[in-house]
Amino acid sequence: MIDAKYLGAVVMTAVGLLPLSAGAVPTMIRNVHGYSVGGERLDRFDSMVFEDGRVLAVGPVSRLRSAYPTARVIDGHGRTLLPGLIDAHGHVLALGLDMVRVQLGDTQSLAAAQQRISVYAKTHRQAHWLLGGGWNQATWKLGRFPTATDLDRVVSDRPVALARIDGHALWLNSAALREASISKDTKDPVGGRIERATDGSPTGVLVDKAMALAERVVPVPTKDQQRIALTAALAHLASVGLTGVGDAGASAAQIGLYRSLADSRTLPIRIYAMIDGVGRDFEELSTTGPLIGYGNDHLTVRAIKLYADGALGSRGAALLEPYADDPSQSGLLFESNAAMTQNIVKALAAGYQVNVHAIGDAANRQVLDAFEAAYRVGAGRDRRNRVEHAQIVSLTDIPRFKSLNLIASMQPTHATSDMNMAVDRLGKERLRGAYAWRTFLDQGTVIAAGSDFPVESDNPFFGLHAAVTRTDHSGQPAAGWYPEQALTRLEALRAFTLDAAYAQHQESSVGSLEPGKWADFILVDRDFFNIAAAEIWRIHVEQTWVGGHRVY
Repeated sequence: MIDAKYLGAVVMTAVGLLPLSAGAVPTMIRNVHGYSVGGERLDRFDSMVFEDGRVLAVGPVSRLRSAYPTARVIDGHGRTLLPGLIDAHGHVLALGLDMVRVQLGDTQSLAAAQQRISVYAKTHRQAHWLLGGGWNQATWKLGRFPTATDLDRVVSDRPVALARIDGHALWLNSAALREASISKDTKDPVGGRIERATDGSPTGVLVDKAMALAERVVPVPTKDQQRIALTAALAHLASVGLTGVGDAGASAAQIGLYRSLADSRTLPIRIYAMIDGVGRDFEELSTTGPLIGYGNDHLTVRAIKLYADGALGSRGAALLEPYADDPSQSGLLFESNAAMTQNIVKALAAGYQVNVHAIGDAANRQVLDAFEAAYRVGAGRDRRNRVEHAQIVSLTDIPRFKSLNLIASMQPTHATSDMNMAVDRLGKERLRGAYAWRTFLDQGTVIAAGSDFPVESDNPFFGLHAAVTRTDHSGQPAAGWYPEQALTRLEALRAFTLDAAYAQHQESSVGSLEPGKWADFILVDRDFFNIAAAEIWRIHVEQTWVGGHRVY
Protein backbone atom coordinates (compact mmCIF):
# COMPACT_ATOMS: atom_id res chain seq x y z
CA MET A 1 0.00 0.00 0.00
CA ILE A 2 1.03 3.67 -0.35
CA ASP A 3 3.04 4.82 2.62
CA ALA A 4 1.49 7.87 4.28
CA LYS A 5 4.58 10.02 3.70
CA TYR A 6 4.09 9.66 -0.06
CA LEU A 7 0.39 10.52 -0.18
CA GLY A 8 -0.32 13.47 -2.43
CA ALA A 9 3.20 13.45 -3.89
CA VAL A 10 3.23 14.26 -7.61
CA VAL A 11 6.38 14.05 -9.68
CA MET A 12 7.16 14.68 -13.34
CA THR A 13 8.81 11.52 -14.60
CA ALA A 14 10.17 9.77 -17.63
CA VAL A 15 10.04 6.10 -16.71
CA GLY A 16 12.83 3.99 -18.25
CA LEU A 17 12.61 3.73 -22.02
CA LEU A 18 12.12 0.33 -23.63
CA PRO A 19 13.70 -0.48 -27.00
CA LEU A 20 11.61 -0.96 -30.10
CA SER A 21 11.15 -4.38 -31.62
CA ALA A 22 12.58 -4.78 -35.09
CA GLY A 23 10.62 -2.86 -37.69
CA ALA A 24 8.05 -1.64 -35.19
CA VAL A 25 6.30 1.70 -35.52
CA PRO A 26 5.26 2.86 -32.07
CA THR A 27 2.44 5.23 -31.21
CA MET A 28 2.88 8.36 -29.14
CA ILE A 29 -0.01 10.13 -27.48
CA ARG A 30 1.04 13.62 -26.49
CA ASN A 31 -0.47 16.81 -25.06
CA VAL A 32 -2.20 15.06 -22.16
CA HIS A 33 -2.41 15.51 -18.41
CA GLY A 34 -1.27 11.99 -17.66
CA TYR A 35 -1.37 10.28 -14.26
CA SER A 36 -0.39 6.84 -13.06
CA VAL A 37 0.24 5.23 -9.70
CA GLY A 38 3.87 4.17 -9.87
CA GLY A 39 5.31 2.32 -6.91
CA GLU A 40 4.46 4.48 -3.90
CA ARG A 41 3.88 7.77 -5.69
CA LEU A 42 1.73 9.42 -8.28
CA ASP A 43 3.55 9.91 -11.58
CA ARG A 44 2.60 12.78 -13.90
CA PHE A 45 3.49 12.97 -17.58
CA ASP A 46 2.45 14.71 -20.77
CA SER A 47 3.24 11.95 -23.28
CA MET A 48 3.18 8.16 -23.54
CA VAL A 49 4.59 5.80 -26.16
CA PHE A 50 3.27 2.29 -26.73
CA GLU A 51 3.88 -0.44 -29.27
CA ASP A 52 2.52 -3.97 -29.79
CA GLY A 53 -0.08 -3.17 -27.14
CA ARG A 54 2.41 -2.41 -24.37
CA VAL A 55 3.77 0.77 -22.83
CA LEU A 56 7.29 1.70 -23.90
CA ALA A 57 7.66 4.89 -21.89
CA VAL A 58 5.87 7.80 -20.26
CA GLY A 59 7.38 11.23 -19.67
CA PRO A 60 7.97 14.67 -21.17
CA VAL A 61 7.31 14.97 -24.89
CA SER A 62 10.75 16.46 -25.57
CA ARG A 63 12.50 13.33 -24.35
CA LEU A 64 10.11 10.80 -25.87
CA ARG A 65 10.05 12.54 -29.27
CA SER A 66 13.83 12.22 -29.55
CA ALA A 67 13.82 8.64 -28.25
CA TYR A 68 11.09 7.51 -30.67
CA PRO A 69 11.38 9.81 -33.72
CA THR A 70 9.36 7.51 -36.02
CA ALA A 71 6.40 7.23 -33.67
CA ARG A 72 2.92 7.87 -35.02
CA VAL A 73 1.57 10.83 -33.04
CA ILE A 74 -1.90 11.24 -31.54
CA ASP A 75 -2.79 14.64 -30.11
CA GLY A 76 -4.56 14.29 -26.77
CA HIS A 77 -5.86 17.89 -26.99
CA GLY A 78 -5.13 18.53 -23.35
CA ARG A 79 -7.35 15.75 -22.04
CA THR A 80 -6.57 13.87 -18.84
CA LEU A 81 -5.10 10.40 -19.35
CA LEU A 82 -5.55 7.82 -16.60
CA PRO A 83 -4.74 4.12 -16.34
CA GLY A 84 -7.69 1.98 -17.37
CA LEU A 85 -10.00 1.58 -14.38
CA ILE A 86 -10.70 -1.87 -12.96
CA ASP A 87 -13.94 -2.79 -11.22
CA ALA A 88 -12.95 -5.56 -8.85
CA HIS A 89 -16.51 -6.79 -8.30
CA GLY A 90 -19.38 -6.66 -10.79
CA HIS A 91 -21.89 -8.94 -12.50
CA VAL A 92 -21.55 -8.64 -16.26
CA LEU A 93 -24.30 -10.95 -17.50
CA ALA A 94 -26.76 -9.55 -14.96
CA LEU A 95 -25.97 -6.05 -16.23
CA GLY A 96 -26.60 -7.11 -19.83
CA LEU A 97 -29.87 -8.83 -18.99
CA ASP A 98 -31.00 -5.84 -16.95
CA MET A 99 -30.54 -3.64 -20.00
CA VAL A 100 -33.50 -5.37 -21.70
CA ARG A 101 -35.71 -5.96 -18.64
CA VAL A 102 -37.86 -3.85 -16.34
CA GLN A 103 -35.56 -1.33 -14.68
CA LEU A 104 -36.72 0.23 -11.42
CA GLY A 105 -33.43 1.53 -10.05
CA ASP A 106 -34.33 5.21 -10.41
CA THR A 107 -37.93 5.00 -9.18
CA GLN A 108 -38.65 7.12 -6.11
CA SER A 109 -41.98 5.60 -5.07
CA LEU A 110 -44.06 2.46 -5.32
CA ALA A 111 -46.48 4.31 -7.59
CA ALA A 112 -43.69 5.27 -9.98
CA ALA A 113 -42.52 1.65 -10.05
CA GLN A 114 -46.05 0.42 -10.76
CA GLN A 115 -46.33 2.86 -13.66
CA ARG A 116 -42.97 1.68 -15.08
CA ILE A 117 -44.03 -1.98 -14.81
CA SER A 118 -47.40 -1.27 -16.45
CA VAL A 119 -45.78 0.44 -19.45
CA TYR A 120 -43.25 -2.38 -19.85
CA ALA A 121 -46.00 -5.01 -19.71
CA LYS A 122 -47.97 -3.25 -22.45
CA THR A 123 -44.93 -3.09 -24.74
CA HIS A 124 -43.91 -6.71 -24.07
CA ARG A 125 -47.20 -8.51 -24.51
CA GLN A 126 -45.47 -11.58 -25.98
CA ALA A 127 -43.41 -12.25 -22.83
CA HIS A 128 -44.83 -15.04 -20.66
CA TRP A 129 -42.80 -13.86 -17.64
CA LEU A 130 -41.97 -10.23 -16.89
CA LEU A 131 -38.52 -9.98 -15.31
CA GLY A 132 -36.33 -7.17 -14.04
CA GLY A 133 -35.45 -5.41 -10.84
CA GLY A 134 -33.79 -2.50 -9.10
CA TRP A 135 -36.52 -1.73 -6.56
CA ASN A 136 -35.64 -0.38 -3.14
CA GLN A 137 -38.35 -0.01 -0.52
CA ALA A 138 -36.05 2.25 1.53
CA THR A 139 -35.80 4.75 -1.33
CA TRP A 140 -39.57 4.55 -1.75
CA LYS A 141 -39.93 5.30 2.01
CA LEU A 142 -42.50 2.54 2.01
CA GLY A 143 -41.79 1.32 5.55
CA ARG A 144 -42.36 -2.27 4.42
CA PHE A 145 -41.59 -4.67 1.61
CA PRO A 146 -43.82 -4.39 -1.48
CA THR A 147 -46.41 -7.15 -1.87
CA ALA A 148 -47.89 -9.40 -4.51
CA THR A 149 -51.08 -7.35 -4.28
CA ASP A 150 -49.08 -4.22 -5.20
CA LEU A 151 -47.95 -6.01 -8.37
CA ASP A 152 -51.32 -7.56 -9.12
CA ARG A 153 -52.80 -4.07 -9.46
CA VAL A 154 -50.75 -3.54 -12.64
CA VAL A 155 -50.06 -7.09 -13.94
CA SER A 156 -52.21 -10.05 -12.97
CA ASP A 157 -52.45 -12.06 -16.20
CA ARG A 158 -48.89 -13.53 -16.13
CA PRO A 159 -46.03 -14.06 -13.69
CA VAL A 160 -43.80 -11.15 -12.63
CA ALA A 161 -40.49 -11.55 -10.77
CA LEU A 162 -38.46 -8.44 -9.89
CA ALA A 163 -35.16 -8.51 -7.96
CA ARG A 164 -34.38 -6.00 -5.25
CA ILE A 165 -31.57 -3.53 -6.01
CA ASP A 166 -29.08 -5.69 -4.06
CA GLY A 167 -30.12 -8.93 -5.77
CA HIS A 168 -30.97 -10.51 -2.42
CA ALA A 169 -34.77 -10.39 -2.52
CA LEU A 170 -37.36 -11.19 -5.18
CA TRP A 171 -40.76 -9.50 -5.53
CA LEU A 172 -43.47 -11.70 -7.09
CA ASN A 173 -47.05 -11.19 -8.11
CA SER A 174 -49.74 -13.74 -7.29
CA ALA A 175 -49.38 -15.47 -10.67
CA ALA A 176 -45.67 -16.03 -9.99
CA LEU A 177 -46.39 -17.38 -6.49
CA ARG A 178 -48.84 -19.86 -8.03
CA GLU A 179 -46.40 -20.84 -10.80
CA ALA A 180 -43.73 -21.53 -8.17
CA SER A 181 -46.22 -23.38 -5.90
CA ILE A 182 -45.38 -21.12 -2.96
CA SER A 183 -48.10 -21.16 -0.32
CA LYS A 184 -48.69 -20.92 3.41
CA ASP A 185 -47.41 -24.48 3.73
CA THR A 186 -44.07 -23.81 1.99
CA LYS A 187 -41.24 -23.89 4.50
CA ASP A 188 -38.40 -21.38 4.62
CA PRO A 189 -35.22 -22.93 3.20
CA VAL A 190 -31.96 -22.77 5.13
CA GLY A 191 -30.44 -19.34 4.48
CA GLY A 192 -33.69 -17.93 3.11
CA ARG A 193 -36.93 -16.33 4.24
CA ILE A 194 -40.43 -16.07 2.80
CA GLU A 195 -42.03 -12.81 3.89
CA ARG A 196 -45.43 -13.70 5.36
CA ALA A 197 -48.67 -12.13 6.51
CA THR A 198 -49.89 -12.69 10.08
CA ASP A 199 -51.72 -15.84 8.95
CA GLY A 200 -48.51 -17.29 7.49
CA SER A 201 -49.40 -16.79 3.82
CA PRO A 202 -46.65 -15.44 1.54
CA THR A 203 -46.86 -11.71 0.91
CA GLY A 204 -44.85 -11.79 -2.32
CA VAL A 205 -41.19 -11.24 -1.31
CA LEU A 206 -38.56 -13.98 -1.07
CA VAL A 207 -35.28 -13.19 0.68
CA ASP A 208 -31.90 -14.75 -0.20
CA LYS A 209 -32.02 -18.55 -0.63
CA ALA A 210 -35.81 -18.50 -0.69
CA MET A 211 -35.48 -16.85 -4.11
CA ALA A 212 -34.55 -20.26 -5.52
CA LEU A 213 -38.15 -21.38 -4.96
CA ALA A 214 -39.19 -19.05 -7.77
CA GLU A 215 -36.00 -19.08 -9.82
CA ARG A 216 -36.42 -22.78 -10.54
CA VAL A 217 -39.52 -22.00 -12.64
CA VAL A 218 -38.34 -18.74 -14.24
CA PRO A 219 -37.28 -19.33 -17.88
CA VAL A 220 -33.49 -19.40 -18.24
CA PRO A 221 -32.08 -17.11 -20.97
CA THR A 222 -30.99 -19.02 -24.05
CA LYS A 223 -27.34 -19.13 -25.05
CA ASP A 224 -28.02 -16.60 -27.82
CA GLN A 225 -29.79 -14.28 -25.38
CA GLN A 226 -26.87 -14.58 -22.97
CA ARG A 227 -24.37 -13.82 -25.73
CA ILE A 228 -26.31 -10.73 -26.81
CA ALA A 229 -26.63 -9.54 -23.20
CA LEU A 230 -22.95 -10.18 -22.47
CA THR A 231 -21.81 -8.37 -25.62
CA ALA A 232 -24.00 -5.36 -24.86
CA ALA A 233 -22.78 -5.18 -21.27
CA LEU A 234 -19.10 -5.40 -22.24
CA ALA A 235 -19.46 -2.59 -24.79
CA HIS A 236 -21.20 -0.46 -22.19
CA LEU A 237 -18.52 -1.12 -19.56
CA ALA A 238 -15.83 0.02 -21.98
CA SER A 239 -17.79 3.24 -22.54
CA VAL A 240 -17.57 4.20 -18.85
CA GLY A 241 -13.79 3.73 -18.69
CA LEU A 242 -13.50 0.18 -17.40
CA THR A 243 -10.69 -1.81 -18.99
CA GLY A 244 -11.02 -4.70 -16.55
CA VAL A 245 -13.76 -6.29 -14.45
CA GLY A 246 -13.82 -8.96 -11.78
CA ASP A 247 -16.95 -10.93 -12.68
CA ALA A 248 -18.13 -12.04 -9.26
CA GLY A 249 -19.85 -15.37 -9.84
CA ALA A 250 -19.76 -16.69 -13.39
CA SER A 251 -21.22 -19.99 -14.59
CA ALA A 252 -19.41 -22.48 -16.80
CA ALA A 253 -21.67 -21.42 -19.68
CA GLN A 254 -20.81 -17.76 -19.18
CA ILE A 255 -17.10 -18.51 -19.01
CA GLY A 256 -17.49 -20.50 -22.23
CA LEU A 257 -18.97 -17.40 -23.87
CA TYR A 258 -16.04 -15.32 -22.63
CA ARG A 259 -13.63 -17.84 -24.16
CA SER A 260 -15.41 -17.73 -27.50
CA LEU A 261 -15.28 -13.92 -27.49
CA ALA A 262 -11.58 -14.04 -26.64
CA ASP A 263 -10.98 -16.55 -29.43
CA SER A 264 -12.66 -14.25 -31.94
CA ARG A 265 -10.82 -11.25 -30.49
CA THR A 266 -14.11 -9.54 -29.70
CA LEU A 267 -13.72 -9.41 -25.92
CA PRO A 268 -13.20 -5.65 -25.55
CA ILE A 269 -12.06 -5.53 -21.90
CA ARG A 270 -10.20 -7.84 -19.53
CA ILE A 271 -12.31 -10.26 -17.49
CA TYR A 272 -11.23 -11.84 -14.22
CA ALA A 273 -13.93 -14.47 -13.79
CA MET A 274 -14.77 -16.00 -10.42
CA ILE A 275 -16.44 -19.40 -10.72
CA ASP A 276 -19.79 -19.36 -8.95
CA GLY A 277 -19.40 -21.79 -6.05
CA VAL A 278 -17.70 -25.18 -5.75
CA GLY A 279 -20.50 -27.25 -7.26
CA ARG A 280 -20.95 -28.79 -10.69
CA ASP A 281 -19.52 -25.86 -12.67
CA PHE A 282 -16.42 -25.82 -10.49
CA GLU A 283 -15.99 -29.58 -10.93
CA GLU A 284 -16.16 -29.12 -14.70
CA LEU A 285 -13.89 -26.08 -14.97
CA SER A 286 -11.27 -27.09 -12.40
CA THR A 287 -10.28 -30.37 -14.06
CA THR A 288 -7.47 -28.57 -15.89
CA GLY A 289 -6.78 -26.02 -13.16
CA PRO A 290 -6.92 -22.22 -13.30
CA LEU A 291 -6.98 -20.46 -16.67
CA ILE A 292 -4.52 -17.57 -16.58
CA GLY A 293 -3.93 -14.87 -19.18
CA TYR A 294 -6.04 -16.42 -21.94
CA GLY A 295 -6.35 -14.42 -25.16
CA ASN A 296 -3.57 -11.90 -24.55
CA ASP A 297 -4.55 -11.50 -20.91
CA HIS A 298 -8.19 -10.84 -21.76
CA LEU A 299 -9.56 -13.74 -19.69
CA THR A 300 -8.39 -15.23 -16.42
CA VAL A 301 -10.31 -17.81 -14.38
CA ARG A 302 -8.43 -18.47 -11.16
CA ALA A 303 -10.90 -17.59 -8.39
CA ILE A 304 -14.00 -19.01 -6.73
CA LYS A 305 -16.93 -16.94 -5.44
CA LEU A 306 -18.65 -18.14 -2.26
CA TYR A 307 -21.48 -16.56 -0.28
CA ALA A 308 -21.84 -16.18 3.49
CA ASP A 309 -24.99 -14.07 3.83
CA GLY A 310 -27.46 -11.70 2.20
CA ALA A 311 -27.70 -7.91 2.06
CA LEU A 312 -28.43 -5.16 4.55
CA GLY A 313 -31.39 -3.60 2.77
CA SER A 314 -33.42 -6.80 2.82
CA ARG A 315 -32.24 -7.65 6.36
CA GLY A 316 -30.49 -10.71 5.02
CA ALA A 317 -27.02 -9.60 6.14
CA ALA A 318 -26.08 -11.85 9.08
CA LEU A 319 -25.50 -9.81 12.25
CA LEU A 320 -24.03 -10.76 15.61
CA GLU A 321 -26.88 -8.90 17.32
CA PRO A 322 -30.45 -8.32 16.06
CA TYR A 323 -31.34 -5.54 13.65
CA ALA A 324 -31.88 -2.23 15.43
CA ASP A 325 -35.10 -1.62 13.50
CA ASP A 326 -36.39 -5.22 13.75
CA PRO A 327 -35.18 -7.06 16.89
CA SER A 328 -36.90 -10.25 15.68
CA GLN A 329 -34.29 -10.67 12.93
CA SER A 330 -30.52 -11.11 12.82
CA GLY A 331 -30.15 -11.94 9.12
CA LEU A 332 -29.24 -15.20 7.41
CA LEU A 333 -26.06 -17.25 7.21
CA PHE A 334 -26.07 -19.32 4.02
CA GLU A 335 -23.81 -22.11 5.29
CA SER A 336 -22.84 -23.73 8.55
CA ASN A 337 -19.37 -22.91 9.86
CA ALA A 338 -18.16 -26.38 8.91
CA ALA A 339 -19.54 -26.14 5.37
CA MET A 340 -17.95 -22.72 4.80
CA THR A 341 -14.56 -24.03 5.90
CA GLN A 342 -14.96 -27.15 3.78
CA ASN A 343 -15.79 -25.11 0.67
CA ILE A 344 -12.78 -22.85 1.17
CA VAL A 345 -10.48 -25.85 1.68
CA LYS A 346 -11.83 -27.50 -1.48
CA ALA A 347 -11.18 -24.41 -3.63
CA LEU A 348 -7.74 -23.74 -2.18
CA ALA A 349 -6.71 -27.36 -2.66
CA ALA A 350 -7.54 -27.07 -6.36
CA GLY A 351 -5.24 -24.05 -6.70
CA TYR A 352 -7.83 -21.26 -6.75
CA GLN A 353 -8.10 -17.93 -4.98
CA VAL A 354 -11.21 -17.78 -2.75
CA ASN A 355 -13.43 -14.69 -2.67
CA VAL A 356 -16.33 -14.77 -0.20
CA HIS A 357 -19.35 -12.46 -0.10
CA ALA A 358 -19.79 -11.26 3.49
CA ILE A 359 -21.79 -8.18 4.47
CA GLY A 360 -22.91 -8.55 8.09
CA ASP A 361 -20.54 -8.73 11.06
CA ALA A 362 -21.60 -12.31 11.83
CA ALA A 363 -20.92 -13.34 8.23
CA ASN A 364 -17.52 -11.63 8.23
CA ARG A 365 -16.60 -13.40 11.46
CA GLN A 366 -17.67 -16.75 10.02
CA VAL A 367 -15.52 -16.14 6.94
CA LEU A 368 -12.50 -15.05 8.98
CA ASP A 369 -12.84 -18.13 11.19
CA ALA A 370 -13.19 -20.35 8.12
CA PHE A 371 -10.06 -18.97 6.45
CA GLU A 372 -8.13 -19.42 9.68
CA ALA A 373 -9.28 -23.02 9.92
CA ALA A 374 -8.60 -23.67 6.23
CA TYR A 375 -5.04 -22.38 6.52
CA ARG A 376 -4.41 -24.84 9.34
CA VAL A 377 -5.51 -27.68 7.04
CA GLY A 378 -3.39 -26.80 4.02
CA ALA A 379 -1.80 -24.19 1.78
CA GLY A 380 -3.48 -21.11 0.40
CA ARG A 381 -2.56 -18.20 2.66
CA ASP A 382 -0.55 -16.66 -0.19
CA ARG A 383 -3.45 -16.89 -2.67
CA ARG A 384 -4.54 -13.27 -2.08
CA ASN A 385 -7.91 -14.47 -0.86
CA ARG A 386 -10.61 -11.84 -0.56
CA VAL A 387 -13.68 -10.89 1.42
CA GLU A 388 -16.18 -9.40 -0.99
CA HIS A 389 -17.87 -6.32 0.52
CA ALA A 390 -16.44 -6.58 4.10
CA GLN A 391 -19.23 -4.13 4.76
CA ILE A 392 -20.03 -4.41 8.48
CA VAL A 393 -17.18 -5.82 10.55
CA SER A 394 -16.75 -6.00 14.29
CA LEU A 395 -13.91 -3.71 15.38
CA THR A 396 -12.20 -6.70 16.99
CA ASP A 397 -12.27 -8.58 13.67
CA ILE A 398 -10.85 -5.88 11.39
CA PRO A 399 -7.19 -6.61 12.40
CA ARG A 400 -7.71 -10.25 11.43
CA PHE A 401 -7.89 -9.23 7.76
CA LYS A 402 -4.23 -8.24 8.06
CA SER A 403 -3.10 -11.27 10.05
CA LEU A 404 -4.90 -13.63 7.64
CA ASN A 405 -3.48 -11.82 4.58
CA LEU A 406 -6.97 -11.10 3.21
CA ILE A 407 -7.89 -8.43 0.70
CA ALA A 408 -10.95 -6.26 1.38
CA SER A 409 -12.91 -6.05 -1.88
CA MET A 410 -15.12 -3.04 -1.14
CA GLN A 411 -17.60 -0.92 -3.09
CA PRO A 412 -17.54 2.81 -2.22
CA THR A 413 -21.01 3.59 -3.57
CA HIS A 414 -22.52 1.07 -1.16
CA ALA A 415 -21.84 3.57 1.63
CA THR A 416 -23.52 6.51 -0.09
CA SER A 417 -26.45 4.34 -1.21
CA ASP A 418 -26.91 2.70 2.19
CA MET A 419 -26.57 5.79 4.36
CA ASN A 420 -30.33 6.39 4.09
CA MET A 421 -31.05 3.21 6.04
CA ALA A 422 -27.79 1.91 7.57
CA VAL A 423 -28.22 3.81 10.86
CA ASP A 424 -31.75 2.45 11.20
CA ARG A 425 -30.62 -1.11 10.51
CA LEU A 426 -27.47 -1.08 12.65
CA GLY A 427 -27.56 1.72 15.20
CA LYS A 428 -24.59 4.06 15.62
CA GLU A 429 -22.28 1.71 17.55
CA ARG A 430 -22.04 -0.94 14.82
CA LEU A 431 -21.39 1.76 12.20
CA ARG A 432 -17.90 2.22 13.68
CA GLY A 433 -16.86 -0.92 11.81
CA ALA A 434 -19.05 -0.37 8.74
CA TYR A 435 -17.82 0.92 5.36
CA ALA A 436 -14.55 1.47 7.23
CA TRP A 437 -12.16 2.04 4.33
CA ARG A 438 -9.69 4.23 6.24
CA THR A 439 -9.48 1.78 9.12
CA PHE A 440 -8.64 -1.07 6.74
CA LEU A 441 -6.17 0.97 4.73
CA ASP A 442 -4.31 2.33 7.73
CA GLN A 443 -3.62 -1.17 9.05
CA GLY A 444 -2.07 -2.13 5.69
CA THR A 445 -4.97 -4.13 4.21
CA VAL A 446 -5.23 -3.90 0.44
CA ILE A 447 -8.56 -2.47 -0.72
CA ALA A 448 -9.74 -3.52 -4.18
CA ALA A 449 -12.50 -1.14 -5.23
CA GLY A 450 -15.53 -1.98 -7.31
CA SER A 451 -19.22 -1.23 -7.68
CA ASP A 452 -21.18 -4.50 -7.51
CA PHE A 453 -23.00 -3.43 -10.68
CA PRO A 454 -25.88 -3.70 -11.53
CA VAL A 455 -26.66 -3.33 -7.80
CA GLU A 456 -24.94 0.06 -8.10
CA SER A 457 -24.02 2.11 -11.15
CA ASP A 458 -21.14 0.67 -13.17
CA ASN A 459 -19.68 4.18 -13.65
CA PRO A 460 -16.35 4.03 -11.78
CA PHE A 461 -16.28 7.79 -11.32
CA PHE A 462 -19.33 7.44 -9.09
CA GLY A 463 -17.22 5.12 -6.94
CA LEU A 464 -14.20 7.44 -6.97
CA HIS A 465 -16.45 10.32 -5.94
CA ALA A 466 -18.00 8.31 -3.10
CA ALA A 467 -14.59 7.14 -1.89
CA VAL A 468 -13.21 10.68 -1.68
CA THR A 469 -16.29 12.63 -0.48
CA ARG A 470 -18.63 10.09 1.16
CA THR A 471 -21.52 12.21 -0.12
CA ASP A 472 -24.26 11.70 -2.68
CA HIS A 473 -24.34 13.58 -5.97
CA SER A 474 -26.12 16.54 -4.39
CA GLY A 475 -23.28 16.91 -1.89
CA GLN A 476 -25.14 15.52 1.10
CA PRO A 477 -24.33 15.25 3.88
CA ALA A 478 -22.24 18.40 3.51
CA ALA A 479 -19.32 17.19 5.64
CA GLY A 480 -19.55 13.63 4.32
CA TRP A 481 -21.07 10.56 5.95
CA TYR A 482 -18.57 9.46 8.60
CA PRO A 483 -15.92 11.46 6.69
CA GLU A 484 -13.06 10.09 8.81
CA GLN A 485 -13.29 6.93 6.69
CA ALA A 486 -12.81 8.73 3.34
CA LEU A 487 -9.87 8.07 1.02
CA THR A 488 -7.57 10.56 -0.66
CA ARG A 489 -7.79 10.88 -4.44
CA LEU A 490 -4.52 9.01 -4.80
CA GLU A 491 -5.73 6.16 -2.58
CA ALA A 492 -9.05 5.99 -4.40
CA LEU A 493 -7.41 5.86 -7.83
CA ARG A 494 -5.03 3.17 -6.62
CA ALA A 495 -7.95 1.10 -5.30
CA PHE A 496 -9.56 1.21 -8.76
CA THR A 497 -6.30 0.50 -10.62
CA LEU A 498 -3.13 -1.00 -9.15
CA ASP A 499 -4.69 -2.53 -6.04
CA ALA A 500 -7.63 -3.94 -7.99
CA ALA A 501 -5.02 -5.47 -10.32
CA TYR A 502 -3.12 -6.85 -7.30
CA ALA A 503 -6.32 -8.47 -6.05
CA GLN A 504 -6.43 -10.30 -9.39
CA HIS A 505 -2.72 -11.30 -9.43
CA GLN A 506 -2.25 -8.92 -12.37
CA GLU A 507 -0.29 -5.98 -11.00
CA SER A 508 2.74 -6.87 -13.14
CA SER A 509 0.76 -6.42 -16.37
CA VAL A 510 -2.03 -3.88 -15.70
CA GLY A 511 -3.12 -1.28 -13.17
CA SER A 512 -0.53 1.39 -13.96
CA LEU A 513 1.19 2.80 -17.03
CA GLU A 514 4.74 1.54 -16.72
CA PRO A 515 7.10 0.17 -19.38
CA GLY A 516 6.24 -3.41 -20.26
CA LYS A 517 2.67 -3.28 -19.02
CA TRP A 518 -0.37 -3.36 -21.28
CA ALA A 519 -1.35 0.04 -22.67
CA ASP A 520 -4.76 0.11 -20.98
CA PHE A 521 -5.78 3.72 -20.52
CA ILE A 522 -8.63 6.21 -20.77
CA LEU A 523 -8.98 9.82 -21.87
CA VAL A 524 -11.44 11.89 -19.85
CA ASP A 525 -12.76 15.43 -20.05
CA ARG A 526 -11.68 16.68 -16.60
CA ASP A 527 -8.57 16.51 -14.47
CA PHE A 528 -9.35 14.08 -11.65
CA PHE A 529 -6.69 15.63 -9.42
CA ASN A 530 -7.50 19.28 -10.07
CA ILE A 531 -11.27 19.63 -10.07
CA ALA A 532 -13.46 20.09 -7.02
CA ALA A 533 -14.07 16.76 -5.29
CA ALA A 534 -17.81 17.30 -5.64
CA GLU A 535 -17.41 17.22 -9.44
CA ILE A 536 -15.59 13.87 -9.70
CA TRP A 537 -18.79 11.94 -10.50
CA ARG A 538 -19.36 14.23 -13.49
CA ILE A 539 -16.14 13.16 -15.24
CA HIS A 540 -16.95 11.89 -18.74
CA VAL A 541 -14.94 9.22 -20.56
CA GLU A 542 -14.11 10.18 -24.14
CA GLN A 543 -11.90 7.26 -25.17
CA THR A 544 -11.02 3.83 -23.77
CA TRP A 545 -7.96 1.87 -24.95
CA VAL A 546 -7.11 -1.75 -24.10
CA GLY A 547 -3.77 -3.23 -25.13
CA GLY A 548 -3.06 -0.24 -27.36
CA HIS A 549 -6.36 -0.60 -29.24
CA ARG A 550 -9.20 1.86 -28.95
CA VAL A 551 -12.33 0.00 -27.81
CA TYR A 552 -14.50 3.07 -27.18
